[in-house]
Amino acid sequence: MKLLERLKEIEKTAFLEADKAIDLKELEEVKIKYLGRKGILTTMIKNIKGVPKKDRPIVGRSINELKTKFLSLIKEKEQGFREKEQIQFEICDITLPGIKREIGHAHPLITTMEEIIEIFKEMGFRHVDSPEIETEFYNFEALNIPKNHPSRETFHTFYLDNGMLLRSQTSTAQIRIMEKYQPPLQIVHAGKVYRPDAVDASHSFMFYQLEGFMVDRGIVFSDLKGVLERFAKRYFGEDVKMRFRPHFFPFTEPSAEVDISCFLCRGKGCRVCSFKGWLEILGAGMINPRVFEFVKIDPNIYTGFAFGMGIDRISMLKYGIEDIRLFYENDVRFLRQF
Repeated sequence: MKLLERLKEIEKTAFLEADKAIDLKELEEVKIKYLGRKGILTTMIKNIKGVPKKDRPIVGRSINELKTKFLSLIKEKEQGFREKEQIQFEICDITLPGIKREIGHAHPLITTMEEIIEIFKEMGFRHVDSPEIETEFYNFEALNIPKNHPSRETFHTFYLDNGMLLRSQTSTAQIRIMEKYQPPLQIVHAGKVYRPDAVDASHSFMFYQLEGFMVDRGIVFSDLKGVLERFAKRYFGEDVKMRFRPHFFPFTEPSAEVDISCFLCRGKGCRVCSFKGWLEILGAGMINPRVFEFVKIDPNIYTGFAFGMGIDRISMLKYGIEDIRLFYENDVRFLRQF
């Protein structure tokens, strides 16, 4: 039969190619050529149905015998190559210097975020997570931001086709937590936020924020000041000074911008603080009673404060970085410095 003659030719060629293989890679290529899914022997097995019925047992047996012999040769050759590699490994000079593998580490923004969270956890705050894709209710309405507020325009917020949006602030965690749990609450939350800002040295369309808030009976502004002062001294140094400037936020009343004395020039004035002696680090205030009404917490019984800061800005101040884009360019020359 012509098929049996063809098998003998294949056997001769396959064994010859296997013998000529000089390493495991070449041997694997030969194996795939004959035994792979589209290999020569595999194809012949599939084509047995075209052989006359009386000859199929002979042809099938011959193909299986060839396949078994060929696999045996392949395994024998593989074992030989592996033993050779082992011998070469054992006779290598172990006194030679090894290959140094570069070890990665946390991104400076993540390091800063974790350090800040840890300080607040030491003061009793509980760390939580919240979604990055939000509804207008959590991102705006429940935070007392009216429909005509500029921040709700498309050039200030990333809206999705399904009506959702990419959160523009981590204050959304306030609503989600107060909606789910009753006071007392002492929460800190951090993560990415998104705003369609033009990218430059001080702006990015994505950056990191940290939000903290406390709600209980009898919480007053001095509690907020004490918590923030403790944070500033722990993070920037015990000799740092703090000041509050009146400001407006829809979700807090009264509200303030919080500055610290420049920890680089000790308040004397330098390039980092624009020669003012002060650095703006966060915004804060007492939670607006309107916000409590959205989450069904009685503002006549409970009060609270909230604060928020930009992780990127804190990192830039601490490490003297002048361009926020450096954090997101993934240039290892920059990242290796931290």
